[in-house]
Amino acid sequence: MAQQDYYELLSVEKGANDEELKKAYRKKAVQFHPDKNPGNKEAEEMFKKVSEAYEVLKDSQKRAAYDRYGHAAFQQGGGAGPRGPGGGGGGDPFDIFRDVFGGGGGGGGGGVFDEMFGGGGGGRGGDRDGADLRYDLEITLEEAAKGLEKEISFRKAVTCERCNGTGAEPGSKKVVCPTCKGHGQVRRSGGIITFTQTCPTCNGSGQRIEKPCSACRGEGRTAKTTKLTVRVPAGVETGSRLRSSGNGEAGLAGGQSGDLYIVINVRDHELFERHGNDLFCEIPIKFTLAALGGSIEVPTLSGKASLKIPVGTQSGTTFRLKGKGMPSLRGGAAGDQLLRVQVEVPQSLSPEQRKILEDFARVSGDADEPTSKSFFEKAKKFF
Repeated sequence: MAQQDYYELLSVEKGANDEELKKAYRKKAVQFHPDKNPGNKEAEEMFKKVSEAYEVLKDSQKRAAYDRYGHAAFQQGGGAGPRGPGGGGGGDPFDIFRDVFGGGGGGGGGGVFDEMFGGGGGGRGGDRDGADLRYDLEITLEEAAKGLEKEISFRKAVTCERCNGTGAEPGSKKVVCPTCKGHGQVRRSGGIITFTQTCPTCNGSGQRIEKPCSACRGEGRTAKTTKLTVRVPAGVETGSRLRSSGNGEAGLAGGQSGDLYIVINVRDHELFERHGNDLFCEIPIKFTLAALGGSIEVPTLSGKASLKIPVGTQSGTTFRLKGKGMPSLRGGAAGDQLLRVQVEVPQSLSPEQRKILEDFARVSGDADEPTSKSFFEKAKKFF
């Protein structure tokens, strides 16, 4: 049976932006959520389908693969990964819902999702996945071209060593939570609708610590400075994100650790401007070189290169050095280096230099026709 188009499932155009996708998914998810359609298998199936569609389309790489290959992109391990559509990884569909409504995952308290449909971001036992972290890494253009390994240092929440993450002082025990009576959830009324939410006392575990750990005060985690060696591949640019799986904050009560995202910022270079994988720079040359021609040495990120200047080169002429740009992050040929020459006119002349140039102007006829003939012909109608 053919799978329904993801864009049709969410009722959006193919060019929809992130905000439009999120708004469309929110509407569909509320409409088909199992808690609002108890016992309705069709609604439950639709909820899974729209969740799958949103998970693909919100990710730029998965979306590009889907736009090109359709559903085949995610068959036989075709790109969504073990937790993506067709990957068979059993990812929690509610994770997507929490991403849209906020709250849940990331180690914080319940958000809009949790208040509407219950759950504390991890599971029924009170476990919560740790928050993802962001680290901004600034590098030079040369480092971006060659790639590098760099040690970074940051603080994050790690599992408490004293209580091993339980939050309880060694030797103490847990008791049934008096607020939720061990259920992990409490109900509250919102007019004609009754909402289920995570118990605020036990955070969904159904149990309460008899004596909190003296090191983490019952949190199960402590703050610690962590060092990590990051490998930055050649070809990265400003805005590139590197993911270090499991190096975010530790989870609570057995929840998984979050991920660390390293966001790259490439510093401006004093000579080169980057345009995609191409590098651009301006080279000032003497007017005598432009007129007579010759060769000069020009800088590249990999050293010096020879550039031939033809006779009569005009100011603003652009030359291309193939393969002297940035390497491609995703493989393939490197970019080029573009060099635009700017002819410099001397601002002061010695008497001898002035006489020589005056003789040249007289011999070449420049004294009588100081502008080019083509320009003069175009300008005649204005005189």
